[in-house]
Amino acid sequence: MLLPQSPLKCTQVSIGRFHHFHLARQLEKHLLLDSIYTGYPHWKLVDEEGIPRSKIRTFPWVQTPYMGRGKLALDRWVWLNRLWAWLAQDTLDRYVEAQLTEPGILIALSGSGLHSGRRMQQLGGYHICDRGSVHISVQNQLLRDEYKRYGLQWEGIDPRILVKELAEYEQASFISVPSQFCFDSFVDQGCSRAKLLKFPYGARLSRFKQAASGNLLPRREQFLILFVGHAGVQKGFIDLLAAYRLLRHPNKRLLLIGTLSSPAKELLNNCNLEGIEHLGTVPNVQLSDYYNQASVFVLPSIQEGLAMVIGEAMACGCPVIASTNTGASELITDGQEGFVVPIRRPDMIADRMQQLADDFQLEQSMRLSAVARMQHLQGWNQYGEMWADFLRTLISSEAP
Repeated sequence: MLLPQSPLKCTQVSIGRFHHFHLARQLEKHLLLDSIYTGYPHWKLVDEEGIPRSKIRTFPWVQTPYMGRGKLALDRWVWLNRLWAWLAQDTLDRYVEAQLTEPGILIALSGSGLHSGRRMQQLGGYHICDRGSVHISVQNQLLRDEYKRYGLQWEGIDPRILVKELAEYEQASFISVPSQFCFDSFVDQGCSRAKLLKFPYGARLSRFKQAASGNLLPRREQFLILFVGHAGVQKGFIDLLAAYRLLRHPNKRLLLIGTLSSPAKELLNNCNLEGIEHLGTVPNVQLSDYYNQASVFVLPSIQEGLAMVIGEAMACGCPVIASTNTGASELITDGQEGFVVPIRRPDMIADRMQQLADDFQLEQSMRLSAVARMQHLQGWNQYGEMWADFLRTLISSEAP
């Protein structure tokens, strides 16, 4: 059911794409979107259909050159990366603050909504802090512990960002998160449950779907393990490689799609690369082909809110093995569409991969269940409906 026109419209703030453009499409469908502000330039958003171009407002002057800093070899200095990232978010936040003139509902990605959120509240509206991950203090500790496993010293999250996000949590009318894993992290840090909203993500079914030949693929000699993302400390890359080594299969292969962090490169330089291939970055529109070819998609991350690649893989009928800290339990019933395992357990990942490699019927069953699960969620529609239902309640409470 679509919402009627309302005097309270939604303004979104997101430094990058993330899940916010999927949300914007849903809000537009429900006649709730006023505008979405982003640090991306217009030319990088030409494929974002379903959102009127006039409602996409860009402030690319800091974020866009930050995204391209590697081409100029400006990403070598940690201090510069941290300062640049901070300025990109904070300048966008302050820019949006200056644009707000009427009450509404501001949905701002955490780190980009302190000033604009305060302004919206001053105008008589609401500030919803949208956190795509765990509570930032929990994130900081999880990553600090993980860096130790790699024998690395980590400086921690930029103190400026840490302080700002904590202030946003306190200021916000509500905090939205995508999974129970995130929800619990906020409760553990003393946040009121009444302030928290849980809206699990979906998948873009127009782009991610099973191959035309269908999901029941013939048995293949090769067991293809797929990883998509920025391979590094946060993604549990050390556990992925360890699990791959433990898997017993005469024709196993690990395909890595995405960028490699310095720790990941070091790990690869010191291991047997037989069967491991790194493709680098692949356009999002081509990922469906790889999900369809894979025997299993593995994501052993140490912390994420709800990794969207999980839903993408499932929509293509690819079984998934993911850690509890990816938010996978929102989409996967363990043993049905895939497996959910504890973090830092490469032995369990290897065991679950072995089950799939040894049991072709199990793999086929999981393929069918994964597709059925994502079709039940109707892509991003259920996510949009949950937001719409909440916003309908919020708007009705403002009615005279």
